[in-house]
Amino acid sequence: MGTSKTQQTGRRYDVAIIGGGPAGLSAGIWLARYLHDVVLVDSGDPRNWETRGVNGFLGHPGIRPAELRGAGRDEARERGVELRDAVCDRVVCHDEESFELALENGDVIHSRRLLLAIGLKDVWPDIPGLDRVYGDTAHVCPDCDGRECVDKKVAVIGSGRKAVGMALNLTTWTSDIVICTNGEPANFDLQEYCDKLDALNIPVIEFPIRCVDHKGSRVHSLTFEGGLALDTDEIFFAIGQYPADDLGAQLGCDRDVGGHIIVDEAYHTSVRNCFAAGDIVPGPQLAIAAASDGAIAALAIHKSLVPAERKLEKLESAED
Repeated sequence: MGTSKTQQTGRRYDVAIIGGGPAGLSAGIWLARYLHDVVLVDSGDPRNWETRGVNGFLGHPGIRPAELRGAGRDEARERGVELRDAVCDRVVCHDEESFELALENGDVIHSRRLLLAIGLKDVWPDIPGLDRVYGDTAHVCPDCDGRECVDKKVAVIGSGRKAVGMALNLTTWTSDIVICTNGEPANFDLQEYCDKLDALNIPVIEFPIRCVDHKGSRVHSLTFEGGLALDTDEIFFAIGQYPADDLGAQLGCDRDVGGHIIVDEAYHTSVRNCFAAGDIVPGPQLAIAAASDGAIAALAIHKSLVPAERKLEKLESAED
């Protein structure tokens, strides 16, 4: 394998961004507006690729994820951001002004600042047919897609607190909700869960699900082992999540129990000059929120790159 351009020239970017979703692209565009030398590494495996439309993104109702990413990539490229379609295998912080990214194709990237916009992956239930309806009539986010369920029959697939919380959230739009644990114990370990489900007449079915019955991308029922069928218009599954890769762990960034990278109000991680934005940090998992995260992180990164002689000293108090 030949030596990459980066390796040949020893070029060091101001900022390297890992992840090309709304957070990473928004950050790249803003940093380019500040005239920084930016490289964005994107694996091309977005979490919501199958989703039919991104809801609630201001000015773009129902825009498809591929369209949003495509427009963002075009704008980033026009602003001067270098886009690398590659997987980052390893990242090392040599010191607070030096990050090294090793890409799967053998290239090495050096930067003064790093933004992790790597996102999350969802743990799917192993149910035949679910993949055929995902993004149209099967979803993971009530905030994004609950509005589509007004007065419809909804099945929540999951167990424990997550399933109860999702079912309660969905009562904003419909009262016809059934929790299906897919053969797992319900795991309702607090009396509050049963009390609230009973009060709202939300039943629980613990039989394993044999398949999702559908016509095209639209679900019409769930069939359980033993032959029982449940008429269903929409599915929400309350599933686990994990970071899209282990780069935050490689760097030693502080994380919460869910694997999210902990950041401050400027999206700065516990590793100096390493920032994180988007679904990988705690908070709402919305495309518009991820784009906002990226923009705010970009502003903080820019300020960290401005030399002292071009900044005023901080005042001691607001009255000074």
